Amino acid sequence: MKPPVEIACDESGYEGEKLIGGVTDVFAHAAVALDEEAAARCIKELRERIRSPATEYKANHVLRSKHRPVLIWLLGSSGPLSGQAQVQLVDKAYFLVSRLVAFLTSTDTTLAADLYAAGRSTGGPAWGAFLATANNLLRAKDLPEATTPVESFYQAVDALTLSEVEPLKYSRPYADQVRAGLFDDPRGIPPLDPLMPAIVRAIEYWGQPDRTVAIAHDRQTTLSPDRIAQLKQLTGNLAELELVDSFSHPRVQVADFLAGVARKIASDQLKGTDDAELTTLLRPYVDPLSTWSDSSSWHRLTS
Repeated sequence: MKPPVEIACDESGYEGEKLIGGVTDVFAHAAVALDEEAAARCIKELRERIRSPATEYKANHVLRSKHRPVLIWLLGSSGPLSGQAQVQLVDKAYFLVSRLVAFLTSTDTTLAADLYAAGRSTGGPAWGAFLATANNLLRAKDLPEATTPVESFYQAVDALTLSEVEPLKYSRPYADQVRAGLFDDPRGIPPLDPLMPAIVRAIEYWGQPDRTVAIAHDRQTTLSPDRIAQLKQLTGNLAELELVDSFSHPRVQVADFLAGVARKIASDQLKGTDDAELTTLLRPYVDPLSTWSDSSSWHRLTS
């Protein structure tokens, strides 16, 4: 067995299970394969180019318009990340819809994409209410006795005048079971938390049949010892996941830069704002198996 592939990971836009009504509409999880020396050189170069007095540099430093040349250098083919990084993009609303369809129906997988597309284009205010109640329905952190998420969800379903929502109208017999199941195992993986699937995907991306993956990850309270053990069981290819402080780990700082930049560019694309130059530079890093369905923004991000 070869030594593990060592990667460093960080995220941007993470709000736990709150996928709707939060600060961000896109979640990005970045992984970089730079070694410590290369990452330290990258951070040193960023400091020399940006010249900010900040103690710790973050993605928002290179996202400022005055530092655009620095961002172009960072993502460019001659920059430090070329061939050494990957970022998974998650459209939170689509992630929610796909999870909802998976839990409540046995229909083919196109329903989630069709419903999402119809909701975005013609759903109007009722679409927003539908997403909010769907989020509440599948949130494991809500106390089951504190709210009536099932009733609220089906009221929102009835108010949504889209043909694509019809299969969900017949799913109520499953909804109470699903809701109750969220609390059967308090150590279970929350269905709407995008972080765990993102780490699983990073392991798949970087690992090999004869080579495991060792991850240094920015600290997250959700990555408990139980969660890390679950990741090892799920993948069978995770050698180690160490939680570190990004302030003292250049490799994780570099991952933070990529995650933050990618989230901002992808979010702008989802809103229809196209920065062609930056989008082109981001393309080599975008994971083709990202959780994304909007065809026009995806085409710009990947083609």
